[in-house]
Amino acid sequence: MRKLSDELLIESYYKARELKLNSDFIHLIEKELYRRGLHYISKVSS
Repeated sequence: MRKLSDELLIESYYKARELKLNSDFIHLIEKELYRRGLHYISKVSS
Protein backbone atom coordinates (compact mmCIF):
# COMPACT_ATOMS: atom_id res chain seq x y z
CA MET A 1 0.00 0.00 0.00
CA ARG A 2 2.96 2.29 0.46
CA LYS A 3 3.22 2.68 -3.31
CA LEU A 4 -0.31 4.05 -3.64
CA SER A 5 -0.73 7.79 -3.78
CA ASP A 6 -2.76 9.37 -0.99
CA GLU A 7 -5.53 10.09 -3.47
CA LEU A 8 -5.69 6.50 -4.70
CA LEU A 9 -5.61 5.16 -1.15
CA ILE A 10 -8.55 7.40 -0.19
CA GLU A 11 -10.49 6.36 -3.30
CA SER A 12 -9.77 2.72 -2.49
CA TYR A 13 -11.03 3.19 1.04
CA TYR A 14 -14.32 4.73 -0.07
CA LYS A 15 -14.81 2.07 -2.76
CA ALA A 16 -14.08 -0.78 -0.33
CA ARG A 17 -16.68 0.61 2.07
CA GLU A 18 -19.19 1.13 -0.73
CA LEU A 19 -18.75 -2.47 -1.89
CA LYS A 20 -18.81 -3.73 1.71
CA LEU A 21 -15.56 -5.62 1.24
CA ASN A 22 -14.02 -7.72 3.97
CA SER A 23 -13.67 -5.74 7.20
CA ASP A 24 -10.07 -6.93 7.64
CA PHE A 25 -9.19 -5.39 4.27
CA ILE A 26 -10.90 -2.12 5.19
CA HIS A 27 -9.03 -2.14 8.49
CA LEU A 28 -5.71 -2.46 6.62
CA ILE A 29 -6.58 0.58 4.54
CA GLU A 30 -7.58 2.49 7.68
CA LYS A 31 -4.24 1.61 9.29
CA GLU A 32 -2.40 3.00 6.26
CA LEU A 33 -4.55 6.14 6.28
CA TYR A 34 -3.64 6.63 9.93
CA ARG A 35 0.06 5.99 9.24
CA ARG A 36 -0.02 8.72 6.60
CA GLY A 37 -1.87 11.13 8.85
CA LEU A 38 -5.05 10.82 6.81
CA HIS A 39 -7.06 9.15 9.57
CA TYR A 40 -9.62 11.96 9.56
CA ILE A 41 -10.86 10.54 6.24
CA SER A 42 -12.08 7.33 7.86
CA LYS A 43 -13.75 9.22 10.72
CA VAL A 44 -15.71 11.44 8.29
CA SER A 45 -17.25 8.51 6.46
CA SER A 46 -17.99 6.29 9.49
